[in-house]
Amino acid sequence: MRRAKKKSFPWRRVLAVLCVAVLVLSGTMVARDMIRSRREKAAYQVLAQRVRETVSLAAGSPAPAGEAVAQEGSGRLEAYAQLHQENPDMAGWIAIPGTSIDYPVMYTPQDPEYYLRRAFDGSDAVSGSIFVGEGSQPQGEHVILYGHQMDDGSMFADLLQYAEEDFGREHPTLMYDTLEQEGEYQLVAAFYSRVYTSEDQNVFRYYQYTDLSDAQVFQEYVEQVEAAGLYETGVEPQYGDRLLTLSTCSYHTGEGRFVVVACATGGEETGRA
Repeated sequence: MRRAKKKSFPWRRVLAVLCVAVLVLSGTMVARDMIRSRREKAAYQVLAQRVRETVSLAAGSPAPAGEAVAQEGSGRLEAYAQLHQENPDMAGWIAIPGTSIDYPVMYTPQDPEYYLRRAFDGSDAVSGSIFVGEGSQPQGEHVILYGHQMDDGSMFADLLQYAEEDFGREHPTLMYDTLEQEGEYQLVAAFYSRVYTSEDQNVFRYYQYTDLSDAQVFQEYVEQVEAAGLYETGVEPQYGDRLLTLSTCSYHTGEGRFVVVACATGGEETGRA
């Protein structure tokens, strides 16, 4: 009597099923991330649209006498005041004409990175929010703002376009407003950097220059910014000028960062003697 032939384990079939499962799972995760990304991006677009609508209304009808908006004239401060009532952590607004950067700025001095992964309403958000960095103040002489570089082009992703000189020359103006004052800034420099360790020597830790009240420290910061700059802009900050630094992630190296520095125009001095 012939013995029955032993069947081998169907490895190929199992592997095929596993491959299909992995593809389905990956596709589900990608779809979930896309939905989340679109939702977070849309939420900020709604806030920006609300600001634009308030500005349009202010342009069509004069603001009540005696209010800050009547002095500034654009209606932006009125829009910020409304949003500030909804979330007192809002401290201002950052916008760069010609880019997708058009966001509220958050400020939580007791926990500076509170909005690193939180949306304007405080809910969890992978894209996070633009926020004032540790050691800086919304109305300080040097404001450092941080934001993620998202794959969908949101948050501070457009900052990396300043690596190209042509883009910098075509988009030299940055708008940073506090709740009390509108501000216009001109591009000083754009450069690649990184977060350095304590062992790194003779490096430019731009993120540590939060206090520029000392003239020597101010000059030291400006000189290092200009030296690191990818190209010349012709803008030369002077002691007493208000500076704005925007920082986001960059993948040119480990812990990489891309930085844009701008100087206030139109009398936006700090008032130091």
